[in-house]
Order: sequence, then C-alpha cells, then structure tokens
Amino acid sequence: MIKSVLCALELSNEDADRMVLEQAARLADLDKAQLDVVNVLPDFGESWVSGFFESHHHDKAVEDTTARLKELCAKVLGAERNVAIRHVVATGTAYQEILAVASAAGTDLIVIGAHKPDLKDYLLGPNAARVIRHSECSVYVVR
Repeated sequence: MIKSVLCALELSNEDADRMVLEQAARLADLDKAQLDVVNVLPDFGESWVSGFFESHHHDKAVEDTTARLKELCAKVLGAERNVAIRHVVATGTAYQEILAVASAAGTDLIVIGAHKPDLKDYLLGPNAARVIRHSECSVYVVR
C-alpha cells in the first residue's frame, strides 16, 4: 500500500508537467496517499555563481517557485485538492534533492517525467535515470 507519492516537476513545460502531475494524482488516489510535489532550483549560492546574483535572489526564487507550484497544482487538480498537497522547493542537484526529499518524506513512490531523449541520453533524461538508479522506493516514469 502506497502512503506517500512524490511528484517531481520541472516547471519548464506546462503540458509535460500537467501529464506528470495528473498521473501522480491518479496513483496517489488509488491508495488515498499523501501527494507531494517538488521542484529543484540550482544552487545560486555556489561560490563561482553567487557573485552574479544579489544576496536575496535565492529567497525570491524559492518564493516564486512555490507560488508557481501551487498555481499549477490548483489549475490541474483544483483548489480543494491543492490545499492537501505539500509543495516543496529544494535547492541543489535535481536528482540528489528529489531523492533527499523522498527519503525525508517517507515516499513510497516517485513520479517523474522523462523528456524526449537526445542521442546522449537515449533512454531517459539524466535526472530521471539517476533517480531510478539510486532511489530506495519505486519510480514511475511518465513519457
């Protein structure tokens, strides 16, 4: 029985994110599981990058991304369902943060999208492949 589903969204393609979110919601509904959504921001605080951004840039990016996650969830799943969703914005390397959030939340299933592959990552995108390879729970890939 699944108690917690983590839906990893990129927020770069609304149609793709919609498909991933809808599938995650369907899977969560099967067992009345908690649905969490996550988006991972790059680490603007890294020493070689931080000099290009104002000190409050990261906080503003987290605030904006959280608002975008909530807006997308409300639009796709409805405002009532959105209230029960935990919206998580992490910072760092995408696959590492997705796995860390899944571990901290006690996630039983990760739902992640896979973009149309390039020649260099023929089967899956690099983040989806790494999540699958290193995850301690089941992973559902939405194409």
